[in-house]
Amino acid sequence: MNIQSVGIVTKPRLEEAARVAADLVRWFSERRIQAVVEDRLAHEIDSVDVASADGRLLENSDLVVVIGGDGTLLATARLLAGRPVPILAINLGGLGFLTEVTLSELYPQLEKVLAGGFVTDRRVMLDAALVRNGETVAAHQALNDVVINKGTLARIIDLDTRVNGQYVSTFRADGLIIATPTGSTAYNLSAGGPIVHPQMSAMLMTPICSHTLTTRPLVLPGDMQVTVTLTSSSDEGVYITIDGQIGIEMQRGDCLTLHKSTSEVLLVAPAGKNYFDVLRGKLKWG
Repeated sequence: MNIQSVGIVTKPRLEEAARVAADLVRWFSERRIQAVVEDRLAHEIDSVDVASADGRLLENSDLVVVIGGDGTLLATARLLAGRPVPILAINLGGLGFLTEVTLSELYPQLEKVLAGGFVTDRRVMLDAALVRNGETVAAHQALNDVVINKGTLARIIDLDTRVNGQYVSTFRADGLIIATPTGSTAYNLSAGGPIVHPQMSAMLMTPICSHTLTTRPLVLPGDMQVTVTLTSSSDEGVYITIDGQIGIEMQRGDCLTLHKSTSEVLLVAPAGKNYFDVLRGKLKWG
């Protein structure tokens, strides 16, 4: 793989991330590789070697380096909009199931990437569309999950849920999580859902604090379509959240449809680590 241009994305307002980005720009310049950053970050770096291209940052990048936490990576994945560009994610955040490479591993990993000695993990995304009165009023992609949740003061909500048109249940709960295998270790895990290996083609459906104690999470084949209709009053606020970053108000009668996207995210797999190494390290197993 011939890498000529690298996009660098950092967590906003994080001084350490800006310092790492400045060092990266110089490192790439020494190897005659163009580094492109957001306008915001270009002003912070103040380097003659950096190119800024706000809004077009990732259009021509052969590699994207994300510096921050999982949230920064999730936002970058949506910005790529299905472009098959490898992402090397550097963890400056907290738990970091997706940003698996530590700062001390950054340059050895980059050397391997430039030499072509790396593999990528393909991660599926969800396409979500909100339909109101027969019209699509919002459409987004999610790498982790799509969550329907009640507002701060809202009562339990009723969610008519169907899979491929077949009625499953009307969940009475605080909300519902529809997650990818990648997102199985995010909100889904906190809500009691299962961990699913990210190479599986699957969707997870996990109720949040269900009124019926026998309600349990479901693991569905990845090629199925889930539709969720809000049947209770939404006077006190019901919201759809995409990857914990985009919020959409849901009204009574609205229908949310979800299915596996044709877009994928390519994550550079850290050398010498596998998925179970990550689980053991992050969850303190063994």
